[in-house]
Amino acid sequence: MSTPPLGPDCCPTDPAMPAHAAPRAPSTSPSMPPPAAATRTVWTCPMHPEVVSDHPGDCPKCGMHLEPRAGTRTPAGVADPEEARMRRRFWLATLLTVPLVVLGMGAHALGLSHLLPGRLRGFVELALATPVVFGAGWPLLRRGAYSLIHRSLNMFTLVAIGVLVAYLSSAVVTFAPDLLPTAYLDGTGQAGVYFEAAAVIVTLVLLGQVLEGAARRRTGDALRSLLALAPNVTRRVADDGTESDVALDDVRPGERLRVRPGERVPVDGLVVDGTTALDESTLTGEAMPVEKVVGDRVAGGTLNGRGSIVMRATAVGSDTLLARIVARVAEAQRSRAPLQQLADRVAGWFVPAVLLIAAATFAAWLAWGPEPRVAHAIAAATAVLIVACPCALGLATPLSVIVGMGRGASAGVLFRDAAALQRLRDVDTVVVDKTGTLTVGRPRLVEVWAADAAGDDALRLAASVERASEHPLAGAILAGATARGLHPSDVEGFAATHGKGVTGTVEGRRVVIGTAVFLAEHGVDPASLVDRAEGARADGATALLVAVDGRAAAVLSVADETKASTPEAVDALRAGGVRVAMLTGDAKTTADAIARRLGITEVYAGVLPDGKADIVARLQREGRRVAMAGDGVNDAPALAQADVGIAMGTGTDVAMESAGVTLVKGDLRGIVRARRLSTATVRNIRQNLVLAFAYNIVAVPVAAGALYPAFGWLLSPMIAAAAMTLSSLSVIGNALRLRAASL
Repeated sequence: MSTPPLGPDCCPTDPAMPAHAAPRAPSTSPSMPPPAAATRTVWTCPMHPEVVSDHPGDCPKCGMHLEPRAGTRTPAGVADPEEARMRRRFWLATLLTVPLVVLGMGAHALGLSHLLPGRLRGFVELALATPVVFGAGWPLLRRGAYSLIHRSLNMFTLVAIGVLVAYLSSAVVTFAPDLLPTAYLDGTGQAGVYFEAAAVIVTLVLLGQVLEGAARRRTGDALRSLLALAPNVTRRVADDGTESDVALDDVRPGERLRVRPGERVPVDGLVVDGTTALDESTLTGEAMPVEKVVGDRVAGGTLNGRGSIVMRATAVGSDTLLARIVARVAEAQRSRAPLQQLADRVAGWFVPAVLLIAAATFAAWLAWGPEPRVAHAIAAATAVLIVACPCALGLATPLSVIVGMGRGASAGVLFRDAAALQRLRDVDTVVVDKTGTLTVGRPRLVEVWAADAAGDDALRLAASVERASEHPLAGAILAGATARGLHPSDVEGFAATHGKGVTGTVEGRRVVIGTAVFLAEHGVDPASLVDRAEGARADGATALLVAVDGRAAAVLSVADETKASTPEAVDALRAGGVRVAMLTGDAKTTADAIARRLGITEVYAGVLPDGKADIVARLQREGRRVAMAGDGVNDAPALAQADVGIAMGTGTDVAMESAGVTLVKGDLRGIVRARRLSTATVRNIRQNLVLAFAYNIVAVPVAAGALYPAFGWLLSPMIAAAAMTLSSLSVIGNALRLRAASL
């Protein structure tokens, strides 16, 4: 009989033929692909993520202070030096602007006009405004200059021009009023000054920068708090059994560490002694503690329960799961969503358009405005420049992406980039691999059916023979026997026939395990076992027939059980209007049985790895937007082909490298959470863009004086600056709502 082809999981495509081949390579569970240059800090611009540097400094495009791209072990809530400096500048500006506003706008109301005649008051206002504009406001002016030098017009272009126009025109009025034309003077022969407007604009923009910096810091607090989960000190167990406290940075792979009750696991590793239950909610989003015994993997940052364990470190520092999660999320937060292209296109013409509108406004007021025409023209043009600052437009997309990525990380959902975050919302078909995705991925003995009353004896003999095999099904039989308190004996004359079965002698008794054909080849009539074996296969199990001393003895049913969370996840996806399809290399009988239990009607079985990618491509040609979920090397081509690839965090590194989304826990309910987050984030981005566009559509005409002919309403440059700041705050506040999004 010919040997059946192996499926992509190194198992036979026919469940009745347990080919005792080499087992599939163990996965690195749980792991994440290592970030590039994990130990090197990369600095980037908040407004221009494409600008990167290996040291701190200013962005060559806009002059903004560069920020570290990846998370560090800085405690959550601690402001960086640049934010602290900006805060000091804001308070200095406020300290000088308040008396300036009182002096400039309230002199008549307070009866101070006789104490400070017009020109003297101008010099006092000049003295107060100069340190605000050129001291506290210097970063804003510098960024405006950068934008002109590098031809990258942005919000700081408009702020710098507006502030300098207000300040310099007022300085001319103060120092050389005799040089002014009559058109510049009011009815009393005085010229207006706008020192208070320049100072208020600087102060409010600085306030916006402080609040924006605090918002970005809060979005990074989730990552910093994750890194802070790893303790700074841990307890090392020496070879002689002595224990001592050591710094976390001194731990090396291979060393043994003790984790006491209530402590956090310091690094990734394997349990070598003891049992406990770990709270992994900080990494997976699942609150249920996970039992850990000898041989199980543990991840740094998880919280130990009541048990005390000794673990052997396998990954430390930037190689731990926790550090890799932070690096991946930080990288993704800097990526640009497709929706950002809309904002980029608008920004490309928006600032030049505003400059033209400001120039046209100045000319119109100069030609047709009331006296003093020049003063009105300067005030209106300055108001247009300030009110149109695209701060809100620039924040609309990136801030939502940053907050959304952080929210996903806290729920055990990691997005590779902003594009994956946006595309997942539009997915209408989820194609799911079976082994390790829908199922646990570990075969388990689920039933022993004996032809006579000696079922335990047949299982013990079978386990004795299978102990010499390396096939995954052999391990399931051995584990099942051990769980029933049966102790295998030594086997003699072990032999394996690829694709058929194994034989051996135990305690002088000849044991044959395999297919019905294999038993027949060894002179055993399998007729009494065939019906039961077929029933097991119909239920999705692999049936192994056992014969002892030439007589049919038992049927061992081995199955890869579905994950406890799988039915709930499949039902939730269908309820959300998503079609769920199963794609597997296993035989159709097994696949159909599992699909029936889960209510999945679209099944593709017996598909090789290259065929999986072809199936996904075919669905895409039908007009479907496809997400592929898998965990193995064999799933990588399909993950890369899909509109969104979703990898299980319990799977292989190559699968996660090919995917746009990684579910840390490997729980399909994470797809439901990821889609909800994608929907919420895209909705939030669109809300922000509407807020930003609507604000400018309304504010610019008002600032230009569109309401003056009908109502006599003019927009002061100071009010324009306040409105610009409020528009940015509305976008920031809306984006921060994602931190509490229900997933």
